[in-house]
Amino acid sequence: MHRGWLAVTTAAALAATLSLSACDKNETTGDTGDGKKTIALFLPESKTTRYEAFDRPLFEAKTKALCADCELLYFNADQDAAKQQQQVEAALTQGADVLVLDAVDAAAVAPLVNQAKQKKVPVIAYDRLISGIDYAYYVSFNNVRVGEMQGQALLDALTAKGSLGKGQVVFINGSPTDPSSADYKKGAHSVLDGKVTVGREFDTPDWSPDKAQQQMEQAITALGRDNVVGVLSANDGMAGGAIAAMKRAGFAALPPITGQDAELAAVQRILTGEQYMTIYLDIRAEAEKSAELAVALAKGEQPSAPATVDNGTAKIPSFLLDPIAVTADKIKDTIVKDGFYKAADICTGEVAAACTKQGIS
Repeated sequence: MHRGWLAVTTAAALAATLSLSACDKNETTGDTGDGKKTIALFLPESKTTRYEAFDRPLFEAKTKALCADCELLYFNADQDAAKQQQQVEAALTQGADVLVLDAVDAAAVAPLVNQAKQKKVPVIAYDRLISGIDYAYYVSFNNVRVGEMQGQALLDALTAKGSLGKGQVVFINGSPTDPSSADYKKGAHSVLDGKVTVGREFDTPDWSPDKAQQQMEQAITALGRDNVVGVLSANDGMAGGAIAAMKRAGFAALPPITGQDAELAAVQRILTGEQYMTIYLDIRAEAEKSAELAVALAKGEQPSAPATVDNGTAKIPSFLLDPIAVTADKIKDTIVKDGFYKAADICTGEVAAACTKQGIS
């Protein structure tokens, strides 16, 4: 399921996934008495289903496969930057040897990374680029390309429907504290600017589907229901919120709307025609590469990276994966073929007939 590298339930606070013998740690090296290493994974929130359903279990499984005696710590910040700060500080106090950090606020965590550096604990920025400080690695996707794909898909859909130039598009961007959001926005605008009229554009705190629904309701009120011909949504959860708003407003037919993350509900919506497309991210490759790097760093190794990304302070050794645009006709040969979801999980209830149409069984 790995692709080529190019230039991807709310957890209790401070809860470790495996037992930790912190009291046996050597304060300088972080080693336990028997030489075990501890790797800490920090994820930002659980509203986006990928984190608990995929990122966490895939990272943990790969880490244990590579290092059976490594100790694992897991934390979810519930979109709370202050909570994540406490979690990072707790992990450092407990003797973590490597931090894999998906920051709630990637522009504000440099002091936490600095705390780790002072303890000689390497940091991997996972999924979101941390700015303002140097660190070991960055593992993510080509985020500008994600936005370009979303913009092109929406442009193609508007052209096919004969709606191009006949109405206005609503942009529902991601969280302003996530630097990936700016990349998605940049990519989408590079494709759509000058070709569509953007009626309303929102940055959505916390990537919240509920807030996206409210924003879409505001846009419909301001623009008029019949004038909204397309929606550029940065991810699937927010697309779901926007769709709920449009249904509530009584749209005769839903306009094309984009997404990202290939959430199960979104895949089903694409098959039934409520959502036009999603961006499929090979989260397995992202999580497993991050685990490989974390284990290598814990062992004192430093693998070379195929690219660097400038975070404004330093050029960070980086592994960037290619995203994949998925419409209804591509679900079978991507999401199902890769085992991201089983056909039986997708093809339930009213979705079954749509699955049959696309040859998914």
